[in-house]
Amino acid sequence: MELDLIISNAHIITMDENRPFARTIGVWNGLVVGLDEELANCTASSHIDARGAVITPGFYDVHNHMAAFGQRLQEIDASKFTTLDELYAAIQARAESTDDEWITGSGYDQVKLGKHPRREDLDRAAMGKKVMLIHRTSHMLVANTPVFEEVGALSPEYPTASGGEIERDSDGSPTGLVSEQCMTEFRNLRKPVPINHLVRSLELASERYASEGLTSVSEAGIGNSSIVGSSPVELAAYQQGHDDSKILVRTQLMIAMENFHKVQTGIGDGFSEGLDLGIRTGLGGDMLSIGPVKMFTDGAISSRTAALTSNFCGHDHAGIMQFAEPELTSIAAQAHTAGWQIALHAIGDEAIDVALNVFENACQPNPRNWRRHRIEHASIVRPDQLERIVKLGLIPSPQGQFVYELGENVREGLGEHRLDWTYRTRSFIDAGLIVPGGSDRPVVSDGAPLAAIQAMVLRLTDKGREFTPHERISAYEALKAYTLNSAYASREEHIKGKLSRGYYADFVVMGEDLTVVDPVEIAQIPILATYLGGIPTYSDSSSWS
Repeated sequence: MELDLIISNAHIITMDENRPFARTIGVWNGLVVGLDEELANCTASSHIDARGAVITPGFYDVHNHMAAFGQRLQEIDASKFTTLDELYAAIQARAESTDDEWITGSGYDQVKLGKHPRREDLDRAAMGKKVMLIHRTSHMLVANTPVFEEVGALSPEYPTASGGEIERDSDGSPTGLVSEQCMTEFRNLRKPVPINHLVRSLELASERYASEGLTSVSEAGIGNSSIVGSSPVELAAYQQGHDDSKILVRTQLMIAMENFHKVQTGIGDGFSEGLDLGIRTGLGGDMLSIGPVKMFTDGAISSRTAALTSNFCGHDHAGIMQFAEPELTSIAAQAHTAGWQIALHAIGDEAIDVALNVFENACQPNPRNWRRHRIEHASIVRPDQLERIVKLGLIPSPQGQFVYELGENVREGLGEHRLDWTYRTRSFIDAGLIVPGGSDRPVVSDGAPLAAIQAMVLRLTDKGREFTPHERISAYEALKAYTLNSAYASREEHIKGKLSRGYYADFVVMGEDLTVVDPVEIAQIPILATYLGGIPTYSDSSSWS
């Protein structure tokens, strides 16, 4: 039999417990058809000598915002600034160089900058143009006066949405800072994002992803939403991008909960809310599919909007719940009964309590429809909550790079007494839970899987300080998170996550074995090539041919 591709003389880490390692891999029609002796007497139209290079399954980022990341690549990247003066200078430079009425950016961090940008300072820098900057968490934004005027929110009489806040000075004038549900009217000024612009954003993002070894991603929320999503017809952009071969990763889409609405169903169907035509988790093909419904409880730690059971250090509040528990329970019950997998965002320990109640009350009465429901982030989990997660059979979906990039901010906001519960990984694994790998990019500046894997092993902040070192895991366990476990969390472990006969030929070629190198070197391991269905989506021509 003539195959499409044979790669020999490689160090292949298969993630298959029945055959952990191999030297040769064969590909035909986009699938792995054999390893080593299974390829006896086979030839191929293309044969590559790997010269000892390391091959693993392609990385799977189970929680990212690809469209938002691609948009950031086309606007001001505020994550790189460490002073407000630098940020204001970048805004002024953009104002002087563009005819657009809008100046947009994302990724700013008030801890790095010293404080949040202020409305009047944005006015001075923007020279009459509209400015809106999204916080690195996406749970806050700052805007200047022309934007507040267009929304109608300059006056203190402007109504504040439940589950959000518009910060105001003592005289009632807005500082420019807007959080959570109050962001809706502000973000709507830039929506819907045109499909062609979204396709370009997805193209740029996926090019970066392919260069980092990613072959699959889950987009954590599309459609109408105050936090995520770019357009009511956002799915069309993903479909167009894949039709035109501009998206270089297999893509699973989470649908934001705000898109659910009343639907007409028959007697005995058991649900009356969802998407038109009964669309649910599992629809789609090998390149584009529908994943979970994305639901929200609270905000984020860095924005001090995560819902805690006691106040943030140095603050007189304990965060924000975006939606009430009864509303979440109702939506979850409808989604669960209709066959949806649920991915419920919950960060603070108060939000985790709510999330667990929602799953217990909405889903347990109908256990036959259990769909590997997930808690996205699961950032602050008390011991009693960990026991409930195990009992309910949920999947926690943390982000390893948060420790490195957000650890110092989190330590300041939570205090040492809550750190032991924060950003768990080892505890989850030891409790028998499946832990996938995700970035939440662009919340993190470096969303590359190797950077996250290094952070999961070292548990060091960007200042080099240890952050709950008892939660460290091995490099192999971190690799498993970003491959087989992510496939399991996405209900795709039958076709993704390992290199075995009949699985997608999605793999990454690296210059070194991440499971044996010094952990401080993992993020610097060179990506030589990335293959999707046996076809290269990225190749370092100087090192791989």
